[in-house]
Amino acid sequence: MKLLAVGSMAYDAIETPFGKTDKILGGAASYIGLAASVMKVDVSLVTVVGEDFHREYLEMFERKNINIEGVEIVKGGKSFFWSGKYSLDLNTRDTLITEVNVLADFDPKIPPHGSESEVLLLGNLDPKVQLSVLHKMKKRPKLVILDTMNFWMNSTWDSLMKVIAETDVITINDEEARQLSREYSLIKAAKKIHAMGPKYVIIKKGEHGAILFYKDEIFALPALPLEEVFDPTGAGDAFAGGFAAYLTKTEDLSFENMKKAIVVGSAMASRTVEKFGTKSIENYTNEELKERIKQFQGLTAFESLTV
Repeated sequence: MKLLAVGSMAYDAIETPFGKTDKILGGAASYIGLAASVMKVDVSLVTVVGEDFHREYLEMFERKNINIEGVEIVKGGKSFFWSGKYSLDLNTRDTLITEVNVLADFDPKIPPHGSESEVLLLGNLDPKVQLSVLHKMKKRPKLVILDTMNFWMNSTWDSLMKVIAETDVITINDEEARQLSREYSLIKAAKKIHAMGPKYVIIKKGEHGAILFYKDEIFALPALPLEEVFDPTGAGDAFAGGFAAYLTKTEDLSFENMKKAIVVGSAMASRTVEKFGTKSIENYTNEELKERIKQFQGLTAFESLTV
């Protein structure tokens, strides 16, 4: 199967208690594409950048067999730019600068190679753009995965509800799940979100792992304890990319296989936070991914016991 992903491709400038960067590669599409490339799946990206976007980044994607026919380069335009500063616990951040630039007028163009993809990942973007991509597909994908955030809940509620209604899987963090559902209990929140359309609800809890909800079934995975965490930016995008790539590669969209996909997504996210920006995941090998998955197995497996 093939994976098509839409999202931003951007510059980020990040400051954490452990250092700061100038403009570096960022954006949901960048993290998603790199995560999918580790899985060696057929992935196409749909996004827009300005003429200021470094060619070396596009060449890196091409070397990793990421299809970038759907990356529009606007002559004279400037790429999306975000700058943020994280608190000591890395769970909260302040946005310092947001320059939407070419994303303001983004009209996504689906490349022929990706227009019949079986898995569609709608990365964090304006819901109107996400819905536009879904409706431009030659046929409805077998699986539509949506990633969104509280910004869109605050500013584009009606459009967000429309795209959620056409989604199979939604991935959001615990704060966003509570805002979307107006429920504090994550179990109640998942049930309300199910009723909006998605059959599967993934609630990410940062350093506390992720939970997958399907009907009355729940699968919870803890996060992998790490010695060093430098930058959480892009971890959610890498998670979504790994999750979608595993389902694409295995061609199995069952709940049982989604449990495994959660592990792969978590292994991608845990690698991403160990360096600033995309640096860690750029050099992530399939063998290293397998070793990290073994760590998750050791962390969660135990024999039956009698009490």
